[in-house]
Parts: sequence; C-alpha cells; structure tokens
Amino acid sequence: MNESLKQPVLLVEGLSKAVSRVGDSVGDNTGDENALHILDDIGLSIQRGESLAIVGPSGAGKSTLLGLLAGLDVPSAGKVILDGEDMFSLSEDDRAALRGEKIGFVFQSFQLLPSFTALENVMLPLELQERAEPGRDARRAAEQLLGQVGLTARMHHYPSQLSGGEQQRVAIARAFVTQPALLFADEPTGNLDARTSQQVIDFMFALNHERDTTLVLVTHDHQLAARCERVLTLQDGRVQTLQ
Repeated sequence: MNESLKQPVLLVEGLSKAVSRVGDSVGDNTGDENALHILDDIGLSIQRGESLAIVGPSGAGKSTLLGLLAGLDVPSAGKVILDGEDMFSLSEDDRAALRGEKIGFVFQSFQLLPSFTALENVMLPLELQERAEPGRDARRAAEQLLGQVGLTARMHHYPSQLSGGEQQRVAIARAFVTQPALLFADEPTGNLDARTSQQVIDFMFALNHERDTTLVLVTHDHQLAARCERVLTLQDGRVQTLQ
C-alpha cells in the first residue's frame, strides 16, 4: 500500500483548550480555579477522503474544536498534525500558509465578498495562492466548479442577487477550488430550508468523493451527520462517542 494512504491526513493528540474566566487563553492547568476548560484531552485520527461529523449540544465545544483542527486558534495543550506537519510548532505565518495550501472552509453565513461576482469569489483563493496563471487558469477552474454545483448561468451575479442556497453553493465551489486536503464546514446548512439543504449536502459530498477531500463538519442537522462515514459526539468538552 502507498505510504501516503496509510498516514492520517489529520492526527489529533491530547488536544485541550482552557480559557480564564475573563476570556484569555491559559495553559493546560487543571488545578487553576480561574480556568474554564472548553475541551479536554481530545484524540482523533482522520484518513484521507474520509467524512466526519462533529455533533453535540450547544456549548459542547464543537466550533472550538473545529477552529483548533483548522489552526485558527491555539490549544492550551496537545497536537494537531496535518499531513505530517505539527501545526502548532509552526510560526503563525507558516501556519497560515499551510492552511491556505491544505484547507478549505464553508461557513453557515457564506462569507462571500459582496462586491465580487460568484465567479470572482471562487477565483479569488487561487489568485491569492498564485498557483494559477492570473485570469486564465483560475477562471477555468472556477467556471468548472460552478458548473458542477449547477451555477453556470449565475456565475456573473453578485451575492445579493443569489438565493441562500445559491450563495452556499458558491461557497462550496470556492472551498474546493484549491483542491484542499481537508474541508472544514461549520453548520453549512444552518441557514437553509430542508429542500435547499439537501441540494447543498448532495453537492458537497459529490465533490468530497470526486476529489478525495477529507470532510470534517459541525452540524445540528441529523440528515447531514448521517451522510458522514463517522460521527464524533462531544459532551462537556470530551469525546462521548466516536462511531
């Protein structure tokens, strides 16, 4: 077997997050009476191409965990190893560069640039990476992905001219355009009705399978969680179940 296939794309060891009562991050000191422990000793291994849902009640630490896995926040203790790189041993600039190369994001609130068309929003990550020849390769890749999510006829529209479901499909295309190793999605169907949610879910998993992208998502949507290969349930900052 190819060695790269056996190595997890994401390995999490002893991950903890604590903050002081006034909101500052603190070290992993369980004896500190002023510390509020949000996550405690999370361990997890995720394979390339796998899909994982993170579920649990409000306040369980789901979004905090997602932020740590993506390197957007710094833990109090523990490691997150992305494609063999220990993210928190890197400088902030190097960690940001690794995120840009390896990670895509989909948010509940879409996070599209309002003054950019759908096509321009999807092109932007590639142009920032300078991995495509400006104006040509990035455009071709963006047009292809917008076609795959059914938005060829809407690619020159601005976000304000698109429905919520269309905006989320643009966001999904933007997340996949850099061919990331990992896609993180935080409540991707949270603002959508049931029918639109199903369409968005179908597009996301179609691209997940086609591009062998690892998908990690936080959701309250039981239908979405059921589509994932594994489900991690958080309770009070700890892994309750992983199935």
